[in-house]
Amino acid sequence: MKFIISGGGTGGHIFPAVAIANEIRRRQPDADILFVGANGRMEMTRVPEAGYQIVGLDITGLQRRLTPQNILFPVRVFRSVRRAGKLLEQFRPDAVVGVGGYASAPVLLAATSRTIPSLIQEQNSYAGLVNKLLGRRVGKICVAYEGMDKFFPADKVVLTGNPVRAEIAHGDRAEAMQFFGLDPNKKTLLVIGGSLGARTLNLATAAALPRLREAGVQLLWQTGKLYFPEAQQQATPYAASHLQALEFIKRMDLAYAAADVVVSRAGALSVSELCLTGKASVLVPSPNVAEDHQTKNALALVGKGAAVLITDAHAPERLYDETLRLLADPERQQQLSERVRELARPDATKDIVDELFKLIRK
Repeated sequence: MKFIISGGGTGGHIFPAVAIANEIRRRQPDADILFVGANGRMEMTRVPEAGYQIVGLDITGLQRRLTPQNILFPVRVFRSVRRAGKLLEQFRPDAVVGVGGYASAPVLLAATSRTIPSLIQEQNSYAGLVNKLLGRRVGKICVAYEGMDKFFPADKVVLTGNPVRAEIAHGDRAEAMQFFGLDPNKKTLLVIGGSLGARTLNLATAAALPRLREAGVQLLWQTGKLYFPEAQQQATPYAASHLQALEFIKRMDLAYAAADVVVSRAGALSVSELCLTGKASVLVPSPNVAEDHQTKNALALVGKGAAVLITDAHAPERLYDETLRLLADPERQQQLSERVRELARPDATKDIVDELFKLIRK
């Protein structure tokens, strides 16, 4: 069987796509899977690292102001849809999956116009523009939050949860300590601002380095590519105290296994991973997203007593007061851990691929 999986732009789109591909490959070891991404975006490196072939389209997003890129946007869309159509005719997939991001639009447009079975996986509580526009054309829409029929036809929506890489929940703590060079007798804090990094978290963490050292806390700090050179310089004087700045963490299974507490943005994938790993967390939703959907993601946990919420505006003053208080309170960590595990959907990837195979059989 042959499948095309399209989309990307951020880890929140890429890693669910890889999880779906892995589940297809688990069921059909000889399945032929092709990814389609956008040239210059992170999927063009992350997908091959996961062991899959990817083809890039010359497609970009629509800017919210008048720019030369916007003038060229209709031309790029037309060319990308034509290129996607040629790919479909050459590859002849049994089904197409769109996970959001620029590249999924031309592929899903070309696939649905050819009546190829197509499925959308929407990660967030507020649907992305591409997915909203194409929801009526595809056969099924797999979502992670209730109430998504306000964006999509109700008869096409299936509540599955977000696909998370299976290995995320199975990291070994002893291996993690050795891998990152940490002391197993000390508390460990993991700070993740999403695959591209988060300026607010990075600035607050840099300022808190002396406090973390004084408290005897170890740090795994994923900074993102742009901020990494500065963060590395800031963290170097604290290396002996196991305070580490890392551009990107590939072994997230081990990072979660090492962590006692996680400070994170509230992207859909991050929230799903926290549920699956059962980690006590302090969430700082990004204010720079459509309809403030990260705050909605975070409140879904906070309302169940499963996480702590600090707004982006309050993070510079309050984030590390709250985080250090939580690190010093094992009982509260345990309470948050138990409650967040109750919200996990460990079978999400399996359920999504079930829906995909149903479309093909139909």
